[in-house]
Amino acid sequence: MGFFRDISDVITFAQLPKNKKQVTFYSEGKNYWPDLEGLVLEVLNTTNLKVCYISSDIDDPGLSVKHENYQIFKTDEGVVRSWFFENIETDVFVMTMPDINKYQVKRSKNNVHYIYVQHSLVSLHMVYRKGAFDHYDTIFCAGPHHVQEIRAMEKRFNLKAKNLIKHGYPRLDTIVKKRRNKVIPKETRNVLHVLIAPSWGENATIESGIGAKIVDSLISAGYKVTLRPHPQTIKFSKNKIDAILKKHKGNNMLVYESSISGNDSLYNSDIMVSDWSGAALDYAFGLGKPVWFVDVPRKINNHSYKELDIAPLEVGIREKIGQIIDIADLDKFPYIFDDSVHFDEELINNHVYSIGKSAQVGVEAIKELCDER
Repeated sequence: MGFFRDISDVITFAQLPKNKKQVTFYSEGKNYWPDLEGLVLEVLNTTNLKVCYISSDIDDPGLSVKHENYQIFKTDEGVVRSWFFENIETDVFVMTMPDINKYQVKRSKNNVHYIYVQHSLVSLHMVYRKGAFDHYDTIFCAGPHHVQEIRAMEKRFNLKAKNLIKHGYPRLDTIVKKRRNKVIPKETRNVLHVLIAPSWGENATIESGIGAKIVDSLISAGYKVTLRPHPQTIKFSKNKIDAILKKHKGNNMLVYESSISGNDSLYNSDIMVSDWSGAALDYAFGLGKPVWFVDVPRKINNHSYKELDIAPLEVGIREKIGQIIDIADLDKFPYIFDDSVHFDEELINNHVYSIGKSAQVGVEAIKELCDER
């Protein structure tokens, strides 16, 4: 049934007149909706542009939006999407997917302008593969570090200069807005609540087995724990998660959260345990709460990142927003806690553009690009 819907949607999109698909958004799934929501709604509410939204996830909230200038489409993550995107016709294509034109997903054969929207605050040259952004025309930058890194890549590898927009970070805007409006869900509890939200990969906290030890230690010490794995951990290492859940089955001090699209656990918790995940920056910058950083090996997908001679943001910021926990000290965990680490409100403004206004900034850039077409 899903395959036939995907084919039907491709045909429907292809038959749309060009002026009915001026701006097209693509989302890999519901976990990416928070990165696109502000832009989608701002385009619909403030312009007359005709918008199409494509998702690979039937549960994506973006597929439920209703507007006279908005059409939705579903695709898979395989051959249908590959053909669809290679032949897509739209003025501006907005995505959160790195590595286009390098693997399965190619640029369109048609004249399409590609915009990359950040889905994390982390730097672009260590966590992402080399060349991950080379085939985008415009990069929406979350902060000054992204501008510096893209320009350094262009110079070092003799790349064509991209159009860089000082956009900001929509996911953070949502967190900050909810915090400022004080519409934060409350919990009734007498214990500290720890949110475990690490990155993914062979050496990451859950995959390495360290996550299970941390959960054991925290629960034994009387903490409430929410386990919020990265979607890729759920996809590739679910056995590690299942083992933790099985061991603590029936214990209401452990809560499992299988989606990162919601933010209630961020507001309800007192401290986060992470490693190299961008979620730690969302937590610290958005809520001013401390992070315990488990010092697993760095997440490196580009082993030539040192050629740029720029320290990744996620490396240099750790001791400013929390505390690094040496793996060798896990037997003392969670008793290691330095309450002298204080959040500096100025920190967020120095590292993130357009706080609270990223949607407006982004839509202005989209409108200009459409006007140029």
